[in-house]
Amino acid sequence: MAEGEFPSLYEVNTRPWLYRLGQSLGLARLATFDDVPEAALDQWAAQGFDWLYLLGVWQTGAAGQRVSASEAQWRQEYAAELADFGEEDVCGSPFAVTGYSVHSDFGGPAALARLRQRLRQRGIKLMLDFVPNHSALDYPWVISHPEFYVHGSEADLAAQPQNYVRVDVQQGSVVLAHGKDPYFDGWPDTLQLNYRHAGLRAAQQAELLRVAKQCDGVRCDMAMLLLPGVFLRTWAERSQPADGTPPIDVPWWPEAIGRVKERRPDFVFMAEVYWDLEWELQCQGFDYTYDKQLYDRLRGVDTAGVRAHLGAGLDFQRKSVRFLENHDEPRAASVFPLGQHQAAAVLTYLVPGLRFFHEGQFQGWRVKTSLHLRRWAAEASDPILDVFYGQLLEVLKRAELGAGVWRLLECRPAWYGNPTWEQFVAFRWQGEAGQRLLVGVNYGPSQGQCYVAPDLPGLQGAQVGLRDLQGTEVYARDGSDLAQRGLYLDRPAWGYNVFELTT
Repeated sequence: MAEGEFPSLYEVNTRPWLYRLGQSLGLARLATFDDVPEAALDQWAAQGFDWLYLLGVWQTGAAGQRVSASEAQWRQEYAAELADFGEEDVCGSPFAVTGYSVHSDFGGPAALARLRQRLRQRGIKLMLDFVPNHSALDYPWVISHPEFYVHGSEADLAAQPQNYVRVDVQQGSVVLAHGKDPYFDGWPDTLQLNYRHAGLRAAQQAELLRVAKQCDGVRCDMAMLLLPGVFLRTWAERSQPADGTPPIDVPWWPEAIGRVKERRPDFVFMAEVYWDLEWELQCQGFDYTYDKQLYDRLRGVDTAGVRAHLGAGLDFQRKSVRFLENHDEPRAASVFPLGQHQAAAVLTYLVPGLRFFHEGQFQGWRVKTSLHLRRWAAEASDPILDVFYGQLLEVLKRAELGAGVWRLLECRPAWYGNPTWEQFVAFRWQGEAGQRLLVGVNYGPSQGQCYVAPDLPGLQGAQVGLRDLQGTEVYARDGSDLAQRGLYLDRPAWGYNVFELTT
């Protein structure tokens, strides 16, 4: 399966996935990557996925597990998410990494390499995590290179115990900062790396190169936290290197990404990024950046905002990661009512960009289980969403949606005084071989009407057939009328059409 310009990615939370697999196979142990059946890989290939993103494959440690088991607020969440929660379910966060070696529970590096080869045979690439902002409390550098971390004072520890911790190192004990972003308290199972320190910058590049040997791309956790402006706003004077070396305040990502791409030109970098910093990270070398803005506007039913957002330049949009859920966001089925869910999915996944799907999304799972737990609660599937996503994945296999020309279309009032046209978003695709697709969505809570200008050549004087690929509607229309007046749409609340156009 050749990867198109706009690939599809499927995210799997490794530990719960292998836990369920072990149960289904009747194993008395956690399943490893070698236990993954060929049928599972065949299914992902048949669904058209270009990428498998395995979250949380790296080694974690006892320190992170202890913190995960002791935090009172987290424990309340565990009990709410798992009715039969037990202490043995706490495994620790996959983002409290102790080393970029595949976790021994999953079979270690050799088992992942074999899985990667099996994926490659099916045309599927492997994406893994890179967690650049912080490390686990028991990362080897804490002992060997405490200067790589942001240090605090005794006063900091006394005033902000949620953001600082005393750590024993070779020279005695020091106060180090927990990893954090500027707006929230620190993550208590992590320590903050200091990107103003030259030694840390070089060592972290070496870690990234090590990761790049084990996969085809990385999802970079909270990538914007490394930007000099964000880092200084978060840490200010605390980021002065503790060993007295001169601070460095130039971006880290361009050089780091460049070093990897010198060796692996096709290696892919995907950034988790927020706060309107997507374009900045794209300019620093990222192939794809999270598109939280589209998600937020869809969730808030800001249809005008959706249209405006999709009006951005294609150079930005083609590098945007489109999603309705991931391991950080609530389950889509829990926040989007069924009709809105389907309309939002059409708008999310049929526009340019990397199409990001999450394990359980197709089945309509509703419980967002903590990443600190080894298993998820069992949930029934939603048969309507299962069928819907099956149809959507088939549409995404079309050639024009992989590498065709996309354009946002103008929607006009169906008649004077009818404001419901403002609820519509419409766009079209045109493939190199003449394939044409027109998508219209009434993204609103009431029935609406509009005219859509198809903006396609060759309609004048032709008889145009329209077949809905996500429904049963089939129409014949006069091409000259379509070119002059546009396509009339009358859709119920959250109604949509995905029309294949033929002449």
